[in-house]
Amino acid sequence: MTATEWRPGLRPTPAILLGGLLGGAATSAGIALTATSGWLVVRASERPVILTLLAAIVAVRAFGMVRPFFRYLERLVSHDAALADLADQRASVYAALVPLTPARLGRRSRSRVLTGVVDDLTDVVEAQVRVTVPVLSSAIAAVVATALAAWFAPAVGLVLAGLVAVVALDCALAWRVESGSQDALLAARAEVARLADLVARQAGELRALGAGAAALGRLDTAHGTVRRAVRRQSHGRATVAALLPIGTAAATVAAAWLVDPAEVGAPVAALLVLLPVAVGDALAPLVDAMRALARAQGSGRRVTSLLDQEPAVHDPARPSAAPALPGAGVRLEQATAAWTGGEDALRATDLHVTPGRHVAVVGPNGSGKSTLLAVLARALDVRTGRHTVDGTDVRARALADVRRDIAVVDDEPHVFATTVAENLRLARPGCDDDALRRALTLAGLHAWADALPDGLDTRLGTGGRGLSGGERTRLGVARAVLADRRLVLLDEPTAHLDHATATAVLDDVLDAVRDRSVVLLSHRPENLDRMAAVLDLGDAPSPPPKE
Repeated sequence: MTATEWRPGLRPTPAILLGGLLGGAATSAGIALTATSGWLVVRASERPVILTLLAAIVAVRAFGMVRPFFRYLERLVSHDAALADLADQRASVYAALVPLTPARLGRRSRSRVLTGVVDDLTDVVEAQVRVTVPVLSSAIAAVVATALAAWFAPAVGLVLAGLVAVVALDCALAWRVESGSQDALLAARAEVARLADLVARQAGELRALGAGAAALGRLDTAHGTVRRAVRRQSHGRATVAALLPIGTAAATVAAAWLVDPAEVGAPVAALLVLLPVAVGDALAPLVDAMRALARAQGSGRRVTSLLDQEPAVHDPARPSAAPALPGAGVRLEQATAAWTGGEDALRATDLHVTPGRHVAVVGPNGSGKSTLLAVLARALDVRTGRHTVDGTDVRARALADVRRDIAVVDDEPHVFATTVAENLRLARPGCDDDALRRALTLAGLHAWADALPDGLDTRLGTGGRGLSGGERTRLGVARAVLADRRLVLLDEPTAHLDHATATAVLDDVLDAVRDRSVVLLSHRPENLDRMAAVLDLGDAPSPPPKE
């Protein structure tokens, strides 16, 4: 799916239209309740025969019951439709992200990308409930109230029409304020988060370099930018918030001045004077709806810009039918690659990984190790040179066929908030518990698994059992073992472990995948003596630039 195929979620569906009609009925009932109550109070003050008030009393009670009833139905229908659409949209967008990962995501962390997409997509889909439904409901109620006022007193109908115009102006202003301030505020907050993370994570290095004060100064400056952006937004919101009460008050005064109690009667006059108050109160949510619209539009632009990228790899129109050479393995010949159209992040490199061979790739940060792994994982195409698997150029083979033989274990394998068994079955859905236990044993987690309070049904992650860095790495290896892929790519699996733990973990890892082809990316010396070959990338171009 591309950005042009992605439906932003603002086009009303039949269920949302039904929700808007139900909301219009609820809002109209609220206006009628206020107006009828005014009529009843004034008429009752005249002490008529009680039977003449029964119709109004019943109407007040009916409107009081009908309003929450229709509001409940509106929420039930609209939220059900929005939640169903959100599930569909998330599935579609996540599927569209797969071809873009990791080459088109820049240097943003997976959590940052995922959090941004989740939040933005939620804002876009929730616009159905937060924007479309309130606008439809308010429009219906405004038309009904204006028509009612015009029937009793055309002049008051014109006053209500003017109030509706003021509300529309207020909505346009609210949208403009929110749209103009949103991007600046989000950028300022992102900069604060980036600098705060830098200061927190690199505190020792900053002190050693004597750069702590400078980093804190930059953080203070970023906080100042956020304060100014928030202040500008608050001033705009305050102006918008003041306009609607002023317009309502002016319309109420105008209605009181135009209505002649002697002509229409005091009770009807009270009804007409209260109508602008009821309409102003009923239309007040439109201001928040316009803010939600501005946020949804900004979120939609961000999601669209992310999805509207050319994937780094493509499926061939006609996959090659050339016979495979099983013993040829994976080969790179003078291969170069780049994340964007700029300088190569991987210089001309030769690599040959025959079946069952273990190769280590070392080099300083920025030497191209991660780029090499992306090429081998078929997440990035080579710019020049050749990349073959079993003697066939990978660009001539179907993506799914190539990736089906590859398992990647990175430095921070993700742990889902579910059971141990389900965390492992991601690699091979439907496998039995015996296969899971064998994979855990091969990954060095046999004793750990035996000590779990509920065995394979023990919950991990949020709300469950935590994992150490070594346990997390071994869990990732267990998934790779369970997936039974012939090429295992280990991306700095011991990057965050101390020397003793790193040595023990890597021993278990290499033992677990001893019969598979392995490419180990590392900048540490542990267990390199167990590798059949070591490729030193040395100095290389800089890593991909930030987006």
